[in-house]
Amino acid sequence: MVVKDANAVAESLRVLAEKGDASAQYRLGLLYASGQGVKQNPRQALAWYRESADQGFAPAQCVLGNKYALGQGVKQNFKTAFSWYLKAAEQGHARAQYHLGTMYEEGHGTEKDAMDAEYWYFQAAEQGDAEAALKLARLNEDNQYMAATWYLKAAEQGIPEAQFMLGNRYATGQGLRKDPAKAFDSYLKAANQGDLRAQWKVALAYQDGLGVDADEGEALEWLAKAAKAGFAPAQASLGLRYANGLGVAQSYAKAIFLWEKAAKKGDAESQHNLGYLFNNGLGVTKDVKQAEGWYRQAAEQGVAEAQCILGLMCARGEVAEIDYIEAHKWFSISAMAGNKASEANLKYAETLMTPDQIAEAKRRAAEWMETFRNR
Repeated sequence: MVVKDANAVAESLRVLAEKGDASAQYRLGLLYASGQGVKQNPRQALAWYRESADQGFAPAQCVLGNKYALGQGVKQNFKTAFSWYLKAAEQGHARAQYHLGTMYEEGHGTEKDAMDAEYWYFQAAEQGDAEAALKLARLNEDNQYMAATWYLKAAEQGIPEAQFMLGNRYATGQGLRKDPAKAFDSYLKAANQGDLRAQWKVALAYQDGLGVDADEGEALEWLAKAAKAGFAPAQASLGLRYANGLGVAQSYAKAIFLWEKAAKKGDAESQHNLGYLFNNGLGVTKDVKQAEGWYRQAAEQGVAEAQCILGLMCARGEVAEIDYIEAHKWFSISAMAGNKASEANLKYAETLMTPDQIAEAKRRAAEWMETFRNR
């Protein structure tokens, strides 16, 4: 006999649960948690989960682990959560194995242990747990072939981060044969699930014809979607199109609007571009002080051209007094990044400086480089 009525299902489960059926106890707990067929009652749900878990029913043990880990209906207790997850995991429950892996990785309820974390993630992933596969991919980033294998497994189950990372692997040939078409396909799957990084990659693919036929309309649509959602690189790219009138009506105002949003999020390209506009009075009143501020932010993030221009501003005294030491510092840093103009500027600056000034400039440059490398 098939029972269709939710109330009847609940009553049937109650009869079995009260007779000690662990599966029925667990399922009755789910009904009390959701309010299907019974009045919603989280405390009653917890009680039935416990009855089931005490009989060794792994799904109930995993749920109790979740409750204690999150502090839902009980006082948060990672050690108790760990204990329940372990009981379920040892019975082969994939989600419990995944959660146990996270507890070992993060040191919740137990000592941190990377090997145990990877072991339990592996157990879960082998049973098809997509999040565990993603964890394994991250843990094995130093092994590009293994990382790609696990990203592939997680991506096949629809995890957008894995699809995005798999796209990167196909785009660069890391751990997989380079394949722009497969890269685009992976990016598109992630983009359709709302991954902003993937939406930007899809836009660039349509823009440059990478793995797909070039399509300006699609490129703009995906750029606008990611930019509207606040993704800084997309805002930077769209701003560049407005600044140069590429596929859109030229508008410095819109470029500035987008670049300021991205720059405030730390996008170095946008910071540099704003410096250029303010320094040259394009779309705004020329403001050397504003320009210097934006160039400095970009320079501090390693943009060689911004470093070169900042050096020139220091050498010319455009914002403050002439400072050849700071100029030399920025020319030196920029030249080390391969900026040819800075190489020439560096040589000329040294003709205007004393040996002590040059030594101090080199010390500052070395100090900056050390700090930059350790960020």
